[in-house]
Amino acid sequence: MNICIVGLGLLGGSFALGLKQQDQSYNFIGVDSNPNHANRALELEIVNEILPLEQAVVKADLTVLAVPVNALIAMLNPVLDLLPEQATLIDFGSTKELICRVVEKHPKRAQFVAVHPIAGTENSGPDAAFAGLLPQKIMIICDQEKSRPESVKLVESIFRQLDMRLSYMPADSHDLHLAYVSHLSHISSFALGATVLEKEKDEENIFNMAGSGFSSTVRLAKSSPDMWAPIFTQNSRNISAALDSYIRKLQEFKNMIDNQDEAASYELMKKTNEIRRILSGIDPK
Repeated sequence: MNICIVGLGLLGGSFALGLKQQDQSYNFIGVDSNPNHANRALELEIVNEILPLEQAVVKADLTVLAVPVNALIAMLNPVLDLLPEQATLIDFGSTKELICRVVEKHPKRAQFVAVHPIAGTENSGPDAAFAGLLPQKIMIICDQEKSRPESVKLVESIFRQLDMRLSYMPADSHDLHLAYVSHLSHISSFALGATVLEKEKDEENIFNMAGSGFSSTVRLAKSSPDMWAPIFTQNSRNISAALDSYIRKLQEFKNMIDNQDEAASYELMKKTNEIRRILSGIDPK
Protein backbone atom coordinates (compact mmCIF):
# COMPACT_ATOMS: atom_id res chain seq x y z
CA MET A 1 0.00 0.00 0.00
CA ASN A 2 1.33 3.41 -0.98
CA ILE A 3 0.81 6.21 1.55
CA CYS A 4 1.62 9.80 0.64
CA ILE A 5 2.40 12.10 3.57
CA VAL A 6 2.35 15.82 2.86
CA GLY A 7 4.18 17.52 5.72
CA LEU A 8 7.02 15.54 7.26
CA GLY A 9 7.00 16.98 10.76
CA LEU A 10 5.96 15.66 14.16
CA LEU A 11 2.53 14.26 13.24
CA GLY A 12 3.19 13.14 9.68
CA GLY A 13 6.54 11.61 10.62
CA SER A 14 5.22 9.87 13.74
CA PHE A 15 2.30 8.43 11.76
CA ALA A 16 4.74 6.87 9.27
CA LEU A 17 7.16 5.59 11.92
CA GLY A 18 4.34 4.09 13.97
CA LEU A 19 2.91 2.22 10.98
CA LYS A 20 6.35 1.05 9.87
CA GLN A 21 6.85 -0.45 13.30
CA GLN A 22 3.65 -2.46 12.82
CA ASP A 23 3.98 -3.39 9.14
CA GLN A 24 7.03 -3.00 6.91
CA SER A 25 4.99 -3.51 3.73
CA TYR A 26 3.80 0.09 3.60
CA ASN A 27 5.56 2.34 1.09
CA PHE A 28 5.69 5.95 2.27
CA ILE A 29 6.00 8.77 -0.24
CA GLY A 30 7.01 12.08 1.27
CA VAL A 31 6.12 15.61 0.20
CA ASP A 32 7.42 18.71 1.97
CA SER A 33 7.87 22.32 0.87
CA ASN A 34 11.03 22.48 2.99
CA PRO A 35 13.83 20.61 1.13
CA ASN A 36 15.80 20.21 4.37
CA HIS A 37 12.84 18.51 6.03
CA ALA A 38 12.36 16.28 3.00
CA ASN A 39 16.02 15.19 3.00
CA ARG A 40 16.02 14.69 6.74
CA ALA A 41 12.90 12.50 6.54
CA LEU A 42 14.71 10.31 4.04
CA GLU A 43 17.79 10.10 6.28
CA LEU A 44 15.63 9.11 9.25
CA GLU A 45 13.80 6.53 7.08
CA ILE A 46 10.46 8.15 7.83
CA VAL A 47 9.62 7.88 4.12
CA ASN A 48 10.91 5.65 1.33
CA GLU A 49 10.98 8.34 -1.33
CA ILE A 50 10.37 12.02 -1.95
CA LEU A 51 8.25 13.19 -4.87
CA PRO A 52 6.54 16.40 -6.00
CA LEU A 53 2.96 16.69 -4.76
CA GLU A 54 1.31 15.93 -8.11
CA GLN A 55 3.32 12.74 -8.64
CA ALA A 56 2.96 11.56 -5.05
CA VAL A 57 -0.82 11.94 -4.80
CA VAL A 58 -1.61 10.09 -8.04
CA LYS A 59 0.62 7.22 -6.93
CA ALA A 60 -0.90 6.83 -3.46
CA ASP A 61 -3.77 4.75 -2.10
CA LEU A 62 -3.97 7.05 0.92
CA THR A 63 -2.85 10.69 1.10
CA VAL A 64 -2.33 12.34 4.47
CA LEU A 65 -2.21 16.13 4.81
CA ALA A 66 -0.14 16.90 7.92
CA VAL A 67 0.46 20.62 7.40
CA PRO A 68 -0.71 23.76 9.28
CA VAL A 69 -4.44 24.42 8.91
CA ASN A 70 -4.01 27.52 6.73
CA ALA A 71 -2.00 25.43 4.25
CA LEU A 72 -4.65 22.71 4.52
CA ILE A 73 -7.40 25.07 3.40
CA ALA A 74 -5.40 25.98 0.30
CA MET A 75 -4.45 22.39 -0.54
CA LEU A 76 -7.62 20.39 0.04
CA ASN A 77 -9.49 20.94 -3.22
CA PRO A 78 -6.39 20.81 -5.47
CA VAL A 79 -5.34 17.53 -3.85
CA LEU A 80 -8.86 16.13 -4.21
CA ASP A 81 -8.67 17.06 -7.89
CA LEU A 82 -5.56 14.86 -8.21
CA LEU A 83 -6.88 11.98 -6.10
CA PRO A 84 -7.30 8.66 -7.96
CA GLU A 85 -10.79 7.20 -7.98
CA GLN A 86 -10.06 4.45 -5.45
CA ALA A 87 -7.83 6.54 -3.17
CA THR A 88 -8.64 8.23 0.15
CA LEU A 89 -7.58 11.61 1.55
CA ILE A 90 -7.32 12.49 5.24
CA ASP A 91 -6.03 15.51 7.12
CA PHE A 92 -4.51 15.91 10.60
CA GLY A 93 -5.72 19.47 11.18
CA SER A 94 -6.56 20.72 14.68
CA THR A 95 -9.66 22.51 13.37
CA LYS A 96 -12.40 20.80 11.44
CA GLU A 97 -15.46 22.98 10.74
CA LEU A 98 -13.90 25.23 8.08
CA ILE A 99 -11.92 22.34 6.57
CA CYS A 100 -15.10 20.30 6.08
CA ARG A 101 -16.94 23.32 4.70
CA VAL A 102 -14.22 23.95 2.10
CA VAL A 103 -14.60 20.47 0.56
CA GLU A 104 -18.39 20.24 0.99
CA LYS A 105 -19.25 20.62 -2.70
CA HIS A 106 -16.23 18.90 -4.22
CA PRO A 107 -17.25 15.97 -6.47
CA LYS A 108 -14.77 13.74 -4.63
CA ARG A 109 -15.92 14.82 -1.14
CA ALA A 110 -16.82 11.23 -0.27
CA GLN A 111 -13.17 10.21 -0.68
CA PHE A 112 -12.16 12.63 2.11
CA VAL A 113 -12.20 11.69 5.79
CA ALA A 114 -11.66 14.50 8.31
CA VAL A 115 -9.61 13.30 11.28
CA HIS A 116 -7.68 14.78 14.19
CA PRO A 117 -5.17 12.85 16.30
CA ILE A 118 -5.19 14.16 19.88
CA ALA A 119 -1.45 13.89 20.25
CA GLY A 120 1.58 16.10 20.02
CA THR A 121 4.55 17.66 21.74
CA GLU A 122 5.97 21.16 21.75
CA ASN A 123 8.59 20.07 19.19
CA SER A 124 8.37 20.17 15.40
CA GLY A 125 10.12 18.94 12.27
CA PRO A 126 11.19 15.43 11.20
CA ASP A 127 13.60 15.04 14.12
CA ALA A 128 10.69 15.45 16.54
CA ALA A 129 8.84 12.44 15.10
CA PHE A 130 8.80 9.15 16.98
CA ALA A 131 6.91 5.86 16.61
CA GLY A 132 5.28 6.01 20.04
CA LEU A 133 3.44 9.31 19.63
CA LEU A 134 0.08 7.99 18.40
CA PRO A 135 -0.51 4.59 20.09
CA GLN A 136 -3.16 4.77 22.84
CA LYS A 137 -4.11 8.30 21.81
CA ILE A 138 -7.58 9.35 20.61
CA MET A 139 -8.23 9.80 16.90
CA ILE A 140 -11.34 11.89 16.26
CA ILE A 141 -13.20 11.23 13.02
CA CYS A 142 -15.57 14.03 11.99
CA ASP A 143 -18.67 13.96 9.78
CA GLN A 144 -17.95 10.35 8.82
CA GLU A 145 -21.43 10.02 7.29
CA LYS A 146 -20.27 12.33 4.48
CA SER A 147 -17.40 9.99 3.57
CA ARG A 148 -17.83 6.78 1.61
CA PRO A 149 -17.89 3.67 3.83
CA GLU A 150 -14.82 2.08 2.24
CA SER A 151 -12.71 5.17 2.97
CA VAL A 152 -13.89 5.31 6.58
CA LYS A 153 -13.23 1.59 6.96
CA LEU A 154 -9.70 2.01 5.58
CA VAL A 155 -8.70 4.79 7.96
CA GLU A 156 -10.34 3.04 10.92
CA SER A 157 -8.29 -0.06 10.14
CA ILE A 158 -5.05 1.92 9.95
CA PHE A 159 -5.73 3.81 13.19
CA ARG A 160 -6.57 0.58 14.98
CA GLN A 161 -3.33 -0.88 13.65
CA LEU A 162 -1.65 2.04 15.42
CA ASP A 163 -3.56 1.06 18.60
CA MET A 164 -5.47 4.34 18.65
CA ARG A 165 -8.85 4.91 20.29
CA LEU A 166 -11.49 6.13 17.84
CA SER A 167 -14.03 8.84 18.60
CA TYR A 168 -16.71 10.29 16.31
CA MET A 169 -18.31 13.75 16.33
CA PRO A 170 -19.58 16.51 14.06
CA ALA A 171 -16.97 19.00 12.87
CA ASP A 172 -18.58 21.95 14.65
CA SER A 173 -18.70 20.05 17.96
CA HIS A 174 -15.03 19.14 17.54
CA ASP A 175 -14.02 22.79 17.23
CA LEU A 176 -16.15 23.83 20.20
CA HIS A 177 -14.67 21.19 22.52
CA LEU A 178 -11.09 21.67 21.30
CA ALA A 179 -11.31 25.40 21.98
CA TYR A 180 -11.59 24.58 25.70
CA VAL A 181 -9.42 21.49 26.13
CA SER A 182 -6.61 22.28 23.69
CA HIS A 183 -6.60 25.71 22.11
CA LEU A 184 -7.23 27.60 25.37
CA SER A 185 -4.42 25.76 27.15
CA HIS A 186 -1.97 26.80 24.43
CA ILE A 187 -3.09 30.43 24.66
CA SER A 188 -2.70 30.29 28.45
CA SER A 189 0.82 28.96 28.07
CA PHE A 190 1.79 31.58 25.50
CA ALA A 191 0.31 34.32 27.70
CA LEU A 192 2.19 33.13 30.78
CA GLY A 193 5.43 32.90 28.83
CA ALA A 194 4.94 36.40 27.42
CA THR A 195 4.20 37.77 30.89
CA VAL A 196 7.36 36.26 32.38
CA LEU A 197 9.47 37.46 29.45
CA GLU A 198 8.28 41.00 30.14
CA LYS A 199 9.11 40.64 33.84
CA GLU A 200 12.50 39.11 33.06
CA LYS A 201 13.68 42.48 31.70
CA ASP A 202 13.72 43.72 35.30
CA GLU A 203 14.62 40.49 37.11
CA GLU A 204 17.32 38.59 35.22
CA ASN A 205 17.39 35.70 37.64
CA ILE A 206 13.71 34.78 37.37
CA PHE A 207 14.33 31.77 35.15
CA ASN A 208 16.87 30.41 37.64
CA MET A 209 14.08 30.48 40.21
CA ALA A 210 11.49 28.78 38.01
CA GLY A 211 10.46 25.36 39.29
CA SER A 212 8.80 22.36 37.68
CA GLY A 213 5.35 23.92 38.01
CA PHE A 214 6.33 26.84 35.80
CA SER A 215 8.14 24.58 33.34
CA SER A 216 5.17 22.25 32.89
CA THR A 217 2.69 25.13 32.59
CA VAL A 218 4.70 27.07 30.05
CA ARG A 219 5.85 24.02 28.04
CA LEU A 220 3.27 24.61 25.32
CA ALA A 221 4.63 28.11 24.73
CA LYS A 222 7.50 26.40 22.92
CA SER A 223 5.04 25.20 20.25
CA SER A 224 5.35 26.39 16.66
CA PRO A 225 3.62 29.73 15.87
CA ASP A 226 3.39 28.56 12.24
CA MET A 227 1.02 25.86 13.43
CA TRP A 228 -0.91 27.65 16.17
CA ALA A 229 -1.57 31.13 14.77
CA PRO A 230 -3.76 29.72 11.94
CA ILE A 231 -5.58 27.47 14.42
CA PHE A 232 -6.48 30.48 16.57
CA THR A 233 -7.74 32.29 13.46
CA GLN A 234 -9.82 29.41 12.11
CA ASN A 235 -11.45 28.64 15.46
CA SER A 236 -11.65 32.27 16.62
CA ARG A 237 -15.38 32.24 17.49
CA ASN A 238 -15.12 29.27 19.86
CA ILE A 239 -11.77 30.36 21.28
CA SER A 240 -13.10 33.86 21.98
CA ALA A 241 -16.00 32.39 23.98
CA ALA A 242 -13.58 30.15 25.87
CA LEU A 243 -11.34 33.12 26.63
CA ASP A 244 -14.31 35.10 27.95
CA SER A 245 -15.01 32.31 30.46
CA TYR A 246 -11.34 31.97 31.35
CA ILE A 247 -10.84 35.71 31.85
CA ARG A 248 -13.89 35.83 34.15
CA LYS A 249 -12.38 33.03 36.23
CA LEU A 250 -9.02 34.79 36.37
CA GLN A 251 -10.77 37.98 37.51
CA GLU A 252 -12.58 35.96 40.17
CA PHE A 253 -9.23 34.68 41.44
CA LYS A 254 -7.79 38.21 41.37
CA ASN A 255 -10.69 39.58 43.40
CA MET A 256 -10.22 36.87 46.03
CA ILE A 257 -6.51 37.64 46.24
CA ASP A 258 -7.05 41.41 46.34
CA ASN A 259 -9.57 40.90 49.17
CA GLN A 260 -7.33 38.32 50.91
CA ASP A 261 -10.34 36.01 50.91
CA GLU A 262 -8.44 32.81 51.62
CA ALA A 263 -11.55 30.77 52.40
CA ALA A 264 -13.09 31.57 49.00
CA SER A 265 -9.89 30.78 47.08
CA TYR A 266 -9.53 27.54 49.06
CA GLU A 267 -13.07 26.47 48.15
CA LEU A 268 -12.56 27.32 44.47
CA MET A 269 -9.33 25.33 44.31
CA LYS A 270 -10.85 22.42 46.21
CA LYS A 271 -13.78 22.32 43.81
CA THR A 272 -11.38 22.47 40.85
CA ASN A 273 -9.49 19.44 42.20
CA GLU A 274 -12.39 17.46 40.68
CA ILE A 275 -10.47 17.73 37.39
CA ARG A 276 -8.08 15.12 38.76
CA ARG A 277 -10.86 12.51 38.91
CA ILE A 278 -12.15 13.42 35.46
CA LEU A 279 -8.73 13.18 33.82
CA SER A 280 -8.07 9.89 35.61
CA GLY A 281 -11.35 8.45 34.34
CA ILE A 282 -12.58 7.61 37.83
CA ASP A 283 -16.32 6.94 38.22
CA PRO A 284 -17.72 9.28 40.94
CA LYS A 285 -20.07 6.46 42.04
